[in-house]
This record gives sequence, C-alpha cells and structure tokens, in this order.
Amino acid sequence: MTKQMKRAAVVRLESRLEKRSKERFVLRLYIAGTTPRSSRAVANIKQICEQNLNGRYDLEVIDIYQNPALAKGEQIVAAPTLVKKLPLPLRRFIGDLSDTERVIVGMEIAPGDATS
Repeated sequence: MTKQMKRAAVVRLESRLEKRSKERFVLRLYIAGTTPRSSRAVANIKQICEQNLNGRYDLEVIDIYQNPALAKGEQIVAAPTLVKKLPLPLRRFIGDLSDTERVIVGMEIAPGDATS
C-alpha cells in the first residue's frame, strides 16, 4: 500500500468518525436475570456510554427470562449480549463488557466524543 493510499484511508476513517460523533446510538443489552455477570454488563455499558457518548444514546436492558420472545426474535444465544442497532453497521458484543477498549473500538465511537 502506498503512502497516498494510506493517507486516503486515514482521511476516510477520520471523516466517518467525525460523522459518528454526532449520531445517536441505539443499544439493547440482553441479560439473564440478576446474575453478577448481568449486573456487571449493565454497569459497564452505562459507564462506557456516559463517558464516551455524552447523552447521545438510548439503552434498553432486556431480561431474556422476562421477555424470551424478544431474545428469540433477535437470535440471542448467549447473555449478556449487547446489540448496537444504530448507527449502522449492527454489532454484537457478548460478555460482561469489561474490555472497554474492545467495546469502544467495536462500536466505532470517535475519540473525544464525550466532549463533543
């Protein structure tokens, strides 16, 4: 890959991240009851959102024991599972979301979003 091609890729990524910094995130967290792992997932995603999205998110927590039809419709096979519905592309994260960096990168949250 040439320097010019690398620079063009960086410019495209920066442009995408700049647009992303203004978008609203729609998130669904599927949990299985009040287990310690479910509680950690709820706390971790709330912390990630508060620190990085500056109120630009809608988070719905769905207990698959209370709403099994929602989990089936979304094809949830493990809990906890976070589904990023918007902005596209759709992404899924399985586990307690304690790997903050992986979640932020996977959700394509732009650096500095919290101060936007």
